[in-house]
Amino acid sequence: MSNERATVGVGMVGHAFMGRAHSQAWRSVGPFFDPPVTPVMAALAGRSAERTGAAARELGWASVETDWKELLRRDDVQLIDICTPGDTHAEIAVAALDAGKHVLCEKPLANSVGEAAAMVAAAERARARGVRSMVGFNYRRVPAIALARRMVADGRLGTLRHVRAQYLQDWLTDPDSPLVWRLEKDRAGSGALGDIGAHIVDLAQFVTGQLLTGVSALTQTFVPERPLVGGDGTGPVTVDDAAVFVARTAGGALASFEATRFAAGRKNALRLELNGSAGSLSFDLESLNELWFHDHTEDAATAGFRRILVTEPEHPYVGAWWPPGHMLGYEHTFTHQFADMLAAIAAGTDPAPSFADGLQVQRVLAAVEQSAEDGAWTPVEEEAQTQEGTV
Repeated sequence: MSNERATVGVGMVGHAFMGRAHSQAWRSVGPFFDPPVTPVMAALAGRSAERTGAAARELGWASVETDWKELLRRDDVQLIDICTPGDTHAEIAVAALDAGKHVLCEKPLANSVGEAAAMVAAAERARARGVRSMVGFNYRRVPAIALARRMVADGRLGTLRHVRAQYLQDWLTDPDSPLVWRLEKDRAGSGALGDIGAHIVDLAQFVTGQLLTGVSALTQTFVPERPLVGGDGTGPVTVDDAAVFVARTAGGALASFEATRFAAGRKNALRLELNGSAGSLSFDLESLNELWFHDHTEDAATAGFRRILVTEPEHPYVGAWWPPGHMLGYEHTFTHQFADMLAAIAAGTDPAPSFADGLQVQRVLAAVEQSAEDGAWTPVEEEAQTQEGTV
């Protein structure tokens, strides 16, 4: 019997910000997590042979393709990693799954509910043949978030009453920032809502274990026109700059959400707070090794929020890394994601979050957009006027 470990050849599409993060994770998952199947960085696909070749050399990919469809024809590629803008997700994922390739697709799953539903159907067809798929909501793999989910499931918060979720960034506050693809609805699907709001929708549902059942929303585009990339005139911004909405969970908790790329001074402030009958939890991505917990069953004289430093080997994912007190960062969440997916492929089980989970988030985003478009609005009654003037 051979002792040689099975391998999974990875073909990645896209090599910008997400491609770099994913490449780092593919390089580190083997040495730190020793997955039951070994990933091989077989090929990187991009439109420009020159740029893709340079990225492949820098990031550790063995070969280059200038057409992602070529990845589907290669026998040395068994998994497709999609790191492209949202308008291409459905086409690539459906073709890859129908070709018998496992798929990891970045979030949000698609640009519309219809596209996401088609991807779920393809995933179900592939699943029957042992082909696995997962959507890349990497923040589920922050150890503190995974610990929060465990504590909620264990009943440490009692009956959940409130969920507060924010994702605050400031990289678009300058009105002279160029019109990049994330500001074009045809490519991005939506703005802050889909880009970062999708994360907090997923995390709220993941940590609480409860789906959102309804929303009421407002969206705003603060800068409607921006300079074109390259500096030749301006073009319209066709997505939201910010979205705020309230919601109710299936368990009856009240929830509020805010996603913006105009929060001056906030770089990557993803915040989640849960309040229940027996306690509360609070998390901020800018301090991602910390989880704050209040046990409301303790004596009021000494009770209060206390910091849990989530760096112990007993905490989710942490045991594979450094001694206690040595911090993890953003990049580790992608490594955890790939470790989980490789383990699922080896075990023949379905990794999470599934494409169906991604579709659920897409449905929430669509409901937010519809609510904002409907514009249900109750004006505040103005002070009564008299003939003599203001009362």
